[in-house]
Amino acid sequence: MPKRLSLSVVLAGLCLAVVVRAQPVGSSPSKAAVISILKLHNLEEARWAMQQQPLTVTAQTSPRSSGGKHDFFSEGDYWWPDSTNLEGPYIQRDGLTNPANFVAHRQALIRFSRIVGALASAYLLTQDERYVRQAFRHLNAWFVDPATRMNPSLLYAQAIKGRFTGRGIGIIDTIHLMEVAQGLRAMEKANGVNRHSVAAIRRWFADYLTWLTTHSYGKDEMNAKNNHGTCWVMQVAAFARLTNNDSLLNVCRTRYKTHLLPDQMAADGSFPQELRRTKPYGYSLFNLDAMTTICQLLSTPTDNLWTYQTADGRSIRRGITYLYPFVQTKAKWPLKPDVMYWNDWPVAHPFLVFGAVTFGQTDWFNTWTKLDHSPQVEEVLRNLPVRNPIIWLN
Repeated sequence: MPKRLSLSVVLAGLCLAVVVRAQPVGSSPSKAAVISILKLHNLEEARWAMQQQPLTVTAQTSPRSSGGKHDFFSEGDYWWPDSTNLEGPYIQRDGLTNPANFVAHRQALIRFSRIVGALASAYLLTQDERYVRQAFRHLNAWFVDPATRMNPSLLYAQAIKGRFTGRGIGIIDTIHLMEVAQGLRAMEKANGVNRHSVAAIRRWFADYLTWLTTHSYGKDEMNAKNNHGTCWVMQVAAFARLTNNDSLLNVCRTRYKTHLLPDQMAADGSFPQELRRTKPYGYSLFNLDAMTTICQLLSTPTDNLWTYQTADGRSIRRGITYLYPFVQTKAKWPLKPDVMYWNDWPVAHPFLVFGAVTFGQTDWFNTWTKLDHSPQVEEVLRNLPVRNPIIWLN
């Protein structure tokens, strides 16, 4: 990611600041209020997106990848050369990102997600079908065009030199396809949309779902006891909703109730597996964002995950209530600062806006309005799967 902000990003930030200041304190959290906060920002993002050319995994390759041109490849962030054996297997330095690792495919995926999310939001705001046509240029490049499409599997993600050609935990890299899937749902009924393209894209996601639920990497990730297990459910839920896979939607609802809440959340609403890491603040924010997104994706009038709680009272509301004071005032955080990126959190987290609208919490909403809605730090972007709330709110 470039370190210097573009003029369009700067202008978007100024516009957003104006809107936030104009929003009256104590306003009722609602979809209309969210739109009033984000409209100028989203339209500025869409202007940027309208100028972008498609860029998929085929644009760059790494000699360290065991896959082919169409395979997604990334390397584990916290793995470094061994100073005592520079040609040997990498060693782990938890929480410390190795800047020499290959992340070009992940960056392209984040860019793709940002483009489609912005264009879908702009279409919902304006009904201007130029945004849809531009979005489908990118969608077709990633999922349909034989020359540029990505294979619907993740065999070579988060590889470690000298140790693994790919790992199950690499599946977390495709959380950025969720806003792509959600964006497609927002745009697919626009006039002039090519139904064959929509069907082909849905087939890609159906194939990827099959891989996620049958390959050993996917099964390992499903059973992870931390944010990786949360993100497996979140992704499968998003892609199952796009492909109308009711069976998998029910699997995800069950896993939320029987595994995610009871296995990951403590009685006070914290996530012990995240707190034990070297970046406990960032990981706690990330896991709560993922859990609230699951509630947003999967809740129905007859099966409301927002109000669901375990027998001993663990619930998503308890999770937000635990973490919110440390977002409102980070100085209250009781643990040591994260080893990296401490100064870059928090941002405008989806758990704040989804929770505020669902529970009518004005304080959560007002805090969300004041935080950064256009982060540029790559680590933040990597761990912020929902950046366009407009396409997620019913």
